Amino acid sequence: MQPEKVQSLRLEQRRKRRPQRAVWTIFIVVALATLGAIYLARPRPGDNVRVLKSPGKTTGEASATARAAGNGLPVGATGGTNSVAGVPDDVVLTVSGYIINRERIEISPRFIGVVKWIGVKKGDAVTNGQVVVLLDDSEHRARLAQAEGAVAVARANLRKAELWFERVNQLAATDIESRQAQDDARQALEAARAALQEAEGARQLAQTYVDWCTIRSPINGVVLERLVDPNELVVPQSFGGARGPSTAFLAVADPKDLQVEIDVNEADLSKIFLNQRCRVSPEAYPDKIYAGYVAEIAPEADRAKGTLQIKVQIVEPDKYLTPELTAKVEFLKP
Repeated sequence: MQPEKVQSLRLEQRRKRRPQRAVWTIFIVVALATLGAIYLARPRPGDNVRVLKSPGKTTGEASATARAAGNGLPVGATGGTNSVAGVPDDVVLTVSGYIINRERIEISPRFIGVVKWIGVKKGDAVTNGQVVVLLDDSEHRARLAQAEGAVAVARANLRKAELWFERVNQLAATDIESRQAQDDARQALEAARAALQEAEGARQLAQTYVDWCTIRSPINGVVLERLVDPNELVVPQSFGGARGPSTAFLAVADPKDLQVEIDVNEADLSKIFLNQRCRVSPEAYPDKIYAGYVAEIAPEADRAKGTLQIKVQIVEPDKYLTPELTAKVEFLKP
């Protein structure tokens, strides 16, 4: 090969070297990509929280939820809460129970009788002392009249005994009558007084039975049940059997005196004490909230269920609280 051709095939020294600027550019790009990958791969506190955006939530609310989770708070909690679903931090326990009347009174007869008239029905309001039922009192009024006659006879006998005693005393003072006659007259007077007292007692008893034929409401309240109808036989206690006479006229209760009856698990009893403040919300009206307090803690637990019965008194109940419906009770911190 000729020297001229060999010389022409050689590369110049400056053309054999790569440009230094391009090498540094590639190195910087690779370094930045590596740092970005390391930063994105680093674990963060909120990575295990899944945030779903519901139709009712705005983007800001979803971001607030994510921030709360990232700060170690439960999902749905904010600075003023410490439990799921936004439960206030003053609540130590939430339990459901049944609304009940503190006192349910069944008005019963004191003796066997027949209903002559009943003036109320289920749902009617009654006042203390209001006449609600009348029993047939014809027999007892006859006995009352008989007792009044016996009282009149006893009074006449007493007047006679008093006159006789005075006369014997006058005669005994002049030694016309003996001391024995004076003692007999005194005993007859005492017997007449005792007979009058007995007759008056019998009359009072007959009057009591007549009064018992008029049945009055013992409280201000509402008729929960009407258990009898006119001309129906009632008795003070059941003789047994499904077709026996009724033992009560009405069931009444005060609608302004309500409680919530709760069975609390024994593991939660340490969170409850007497007079503890509570919040009550009926399940039918969850937006209604009522103040209450622990009024009663049962002295004995239910071994089979492992629970203890608690009764929470509602301070100011209204028409939205219906007995036997469920209600949620939040027990508050002291």
